[in-house]
Amino acid sequence: MERKIKNEFLLKWKKFFGKAELPFVYFYSSTPGTATLADESKEWSCIICELARVRKGESLAYNEAGLGCGGSKRYFGYSKGMRPNFEYFLSCGIPGEMEGERYIRTPEMVREIMKKMQNIPAEGKYIVFKRWDKLEEQDEPEGVIFFATPDVLSGLFTLANFDQVDGDGVIAPFGSGCSSIVYRTYFENSKDNPRAILGMFDCSARPCVPKDILSFSIPIKKFITMMGNMDESFLITETWETVKKRIN
Repeated sequence: MERKIKNEFLLKWKKFFGKAELPFVYFYSSTPGTATLADESKEWSCIICELARVRKGESLAYNEAGLGCGGSKRYFGYSKGMRPNFEYFLSCGIPGEMEGERYIRTPEMVREIMKKMQNIPAEGKYIVFKRWDKLEEQDEPEGVIFFATPDVLSGLFTLANFDQVDGDGVIAPFGSGCSSIVYRTYFENSKDNPRAILGMFDCSARPCVPKDILSFSIPIKKFITMMGNMDESFLITETWETVKKRIN
C-alpha cells in the first residue's frame, strides 16, 4: 500500500469519523511477512473471534493449518469442499445424528447454494490481516473491513452510494461472518462496478462481536474511489457533523 494513500486515509478518517475504530485489511501473500503466524495446534475456533486481536493492532497470518473452522477454509480458498452432510448441518439436521443450524429451509436449497460457489485461488499462500495503520508499502490489500456501529455504518453506506445512480452500492448477501468479509469482497473486486458488503448477520459468529457492531467490507477498488469522494460528499455538511459528535 502506497504510504501516501495510507496516510491520506488516516487523516480523512480522523477528520470525518473522529474516534471511530480503524478498519483492517486482508490480502494474500507468499509469506507471512511481519504478521504473527496463527497457531496451528488449536482446536475448533471462529476466525471472527480471533480477528479481535487484529482490531487491537496485532497483524495475523493464516495458512490452511492455522484456520480452526472448515467454513473459513472454504471461504478463504483453502478447501473446495465442506464438512460431510453440510447441507443437513446448515438446514434441518439429521434426527439422532446431527443438530441442524436451521439457517436454510431444506438440504436441497443448500446444495443449490453450494453449486454457485466460486473458488479463491489461495493454495500455497497466506491470508494476512492487518489494521490499516499497520500497513507496509509491500502490502496489497484485497479488501478493507470495518467493524462498525450504526452511526459509522450510516456514513460508510451513504459514501458507498455517493456516486451510484442505482442506489445499489451496498449488498447484504446471506452467508457466514467470514464469507462476508473475505469471500464476497474478493469476487466483487473483479467487477467493473464493485459493491460494498454489509455483514456479520451470522448468528453463530455474533457472540464474537459486541451487540451493536456489524461489518462493512469494501473491495479495495471501491474503497479508493470512496476515499477520493470524501471531501466533496455529505461528510463536509452540518448534518454529518451532528452525527460525528455522537460517534465521538
